[in-house]
Amino acid sequence: MRDFAAIDFETANGQRTSICSIGVVIVRDGELHDRFYRLVKPYPNYYSWFCTRVHGLSAADTDDRPEFPQVWREIAPKLAGLPLVAHNAPFDQGCLRAVHEHFRIHYPDYPFHCTLRAARRTIKGLPNYQLQTVSARCGYSLESHHHALADAEACAAIALRIL
Repeated sequence: MRDFAAIDFETANGQRTSICSIGVVIVRDGELHDRFYRLVKPYPNYYSWFCTRVHGLSAADTDDRPEFPQVWREIAPKLAGLPLVAHNAPFDQGCLRAVHEHFRIHYPDYPFHCTLRAARRTIKGLPNYQLQTVSARCGYSLESHHHALADAEACAAIALRIL
């Protein structure tokens, strides 16, 4: 696969609609073409202690940010015609579907590919298949795990190697 968009969402709490940051890496012809990182005011707008501990974001970071529909209007045209790739795609696809449904935005049924599943099939002998472990095996050093753009970049590096 040489043309795709690697995508990653971070959430504010246990609700799939609570996207608080989005990272997207556009790959065309096997090369990084563009990247986007946006903070989003989540719905519902509260942060669980656990999620803040994981990614470091809090309400202070997103209370003055736009909600998902405004951010998605900027990002969606850049994804047109591209398959989406995520590490543990069921989570990211679930978030994307849930937030589209909540805000009553037409969901164009993006094709999703999962680097986690692909890594389990193609890379043997890893101690685990977490994003940082798989990306390291694929030659990418993930230094800011759970930052949506860093995770999307790691996912893109994995996809270029194994998809």
